[in-house]
Amino acid sequence: MQTQPLHMSGFLEEVKRRKVYRVAVAYVIAAGGIIQLASAALPAWELPNWALRLVILLLLLGFPLALILAWAYDITAQGIQATPTIAGPRSHRRRNVIMLLASGVIISAAAGFFLLPQVSSHKVDKSIAVLPFENLSDEKGNAYFADGIQDDVLTNLSKIGDLKVISRTSVMPYRGKTSNVREIGKALGVATILEGSVRRIGNRVRVNVQLINAGTDEHLWAEDYDRDLTDVFAIQSDLAQKIARELQAKLSPTEKAQIERKPTENSEAYLAFVQAHDLCTRPDKLRPTVEKAEQLFEQATRLDPDFARAFAGLGWVHDWMYHSYDPTPARKEKARAAADTAIRLQPDLPEAHLALGFYYYYCERNYEKALDEFATAKRSLPNSPDVYMAIASIERRQGKWAESTANFEKAASLSPKDAFILINLGDNYRANNNFEAADAIFDRAIEAAPNSLSARAEKGKLALDLKGDFGEIERQLAQMAGWDDPEKLVTLFRARLLILQRRFTEAFAILNQFPEEVVHDGTAPVPKASLEGMLYLFQGDKAKAQVAFRRALPVAEQSLRESPKDAGRHIQLGYILTGLNRKEEAIAEGRRAVELTPESADAFDGPQITAALAQIYAWVGEKDQALRLVDRLLQTPNGVTAAMLKLDPMWDPLGTDPRFQRLVALQAPSNTTP
Repeated sequence: MQTQPLHMSGFLEEVKRRKVYRVAVAYVIAAGGIIQLASAALPAWELPNWALRLVILLLLLGFPLALILAWAYDITAQGIQATPTIAGPRSHRRRNVIMLLASGVIISAAAGFFLLPQVSSHKVDKSIAVLPFENLSDEKGNAYFADGIQDDVLTNLSKIGDLKVISRTSVMPYRGKTSNVREIGKALGVATILEGSVRRIGNRVRVNVQLINAGTDEHLWAEDYDRDLTDVFAIQSDLAQKIARELQAKLSPTEKAQIERKPTENSEAYLAFVQAHDLCTRPDKLRPTVEKAEQLFEQATRLDPDFARAFAGLGWVHDWMYHSYDPTPARKEKARAAADTAIRLQPDLPEAHLALGFYYYYCERNYEKALDEFATAKRSLPNSPDVYMAIASIERRQGKWAESTANFEKAASLSPKDAFILINLGDNYRANNNFEAADAIFDRAIEAAPNSLSARAEKGKLALDLKGDFGEIERQLAQMAGWDDPEKLVTLFRARLLILQRRFTEAFAILNQFPEEVVHDGTAPVPKASLEGMLYLFQGDKAKAQVAFRRALPVAEQSLRESPKDAGRHIQLGYILTGLNRKEEAIAEGRRAVELTPESADAFDGPQITAALAQIYAWVGEKDQALRLVDRLLQTPNGVTAAMLKLDPMWDPLGTDPRFQRLVALQAPSNTTP
């Protein structure tokens, strides 16, 4: 029974005699140093995390081999010599070697069990949000200067493909707030937060920044800069590169060159650009706001005619104006000129390709060319939510709803507090009858931008579309009491709500609040007289309706002459001609609108134009044609809903038709909870 202890005793004595333990201790110390050195050096050399695991694995495999060599050889004054063997049974010597090898393997395996998982967990989560920098300057007008530094640091980081960077729009709600860093990191889905402050005194600027682990609230790194104002872009470039190194993010030569390039040498042009950029990131994109941004971008380009990013921003503004309310040849020409200038000045500027892509998308409706430009921009702006949103917007017009929604979701992940993106994502879900998901997304949009008219309006309209519920929209309107309404959009929204409630007299009173004779809502200016004419029609007073429509006619005809390819203006004229009993002309205008925006080329807006043609058919007595379209639109994404068919008096001419009633009954939702 004492054989095993004797064997073990003999083994340990032999290990001691051959000085194997010294080699084992020396190997462990050396291996620890190598691992420590590799963990610091390999990320700096931009080698992947598996390279460190490979180093550790080789060291673990080398440990048993080192023990065998130490057993067999000894280092003496005469050099490396074979260790003398003590006489004894050969079986004992073989047993000792096997025990030595087994011990080495067991020790290596145990060390690997603890070391390798720790190395894997040490992998850095390369995600960051750059919070608004605090303005410590005595002059509060320098707040835009602080915003500019934050914005450019963020823009530079966004160009690094190995990083996930949250957009400016989603971090701006945290300006001036003392939110917990962990809560911010969780809300934005990032592992690190960059905080900073800026103090500008004359031509000197002091910037203080600190990088924080959002999971532990631990300060990872901090930096202070005290430079001349002319060095501000060098500060931004240096910051981006140091943060990339701290997060172990790969930085390609192209990305490094883009980060180091100064956007402009003119500080006044830069400040004008920053202010314009801030206005463009507002969730509602209201006309006065966009026009102010246009003025500031133009100011920046005048101050520095070589400022490519300012021309790119100006191009986007013109693109948006054309798309939203000014689809005129003059606006289109301005959009193309600005984008072309940006690309001529800096051919590799991703923002310039983004602006040109929006030109092809909004102004030309050339989806293929637009997608090519967006793909070019995406290569240099891998973290831009605008790129993913642009691609998603085209995909839904192409009828690629699943791909579109996936790209909107990607944009929302990069900018989780961007109400504009969330509203568009919610529209996708609503268009495909996923009302529950849409409702949740609109809630997120309202949380991100409580003062956004669009977010609250979409939430209310969803309840109307699904079940004709006025309660939700009334609650949202109550939240907008006292809201600044320069375009009278809230007023117009209330008027249309009263029309759906068939409170026509009150709707008339609301219309009288509009000071101008034209109501701006979308690309087609609506003559106020046209709205009055429709109200008279709904009340059954055709004589007064015709008087109003005759006043509206020249306004609509002039509007169409200014933009003959705008489908909305053809529909507007078609409605007026319907009220004037000019049946064939009204139908022709409706059909022309559908030709300009067919569902085959625009699966998002196309169904709405088709629905307007169906309404024209209904009012001129072509019920068969109208019902054929209604039947199809009930089955079409972003078409019509049964609830709105019952509510909207524009469908009243079909209301008593049994076929219409049957269609509405078949499509009525069984579950009325959004």
